[in-house]
Amino acid sequence: MRQPGLGWTLLTSHGRVLLLIARNPDLRVRDMAALARITERSAASIVRDLEQAGYLTKVRSGRRNRYLVHDELAFRHPAEAEHQVRELIQIFTED
Repeated sequence: MRQPGLGWTLLTSHGRVLLLIARNPDLRVRDMAALARITERSAASIVRDLEQAGYLTKVRSGRRNRYLVHDELAFRHPAEAEHQVRELIQIFTED
């Protein structure tokens, strides 16, 4: 029997980073990487992907970045395209 947390997961790193940013829009890439258990380079690449796809807007705030999540956008895959990203974010950010 497999141990939980090993092997594949239901959320991709892109989904994980988006959720981290939705919870904390001031999160640094270094912290995203640590929390998502990926490299800083991967986290930065994912942030760029999410920006280019329109899911995020990066806003400079002093020496830091702040991110705006555009949760009204639909999922990219046709099988989930009728759902907005907001639905996923709500599941993982509700108290």
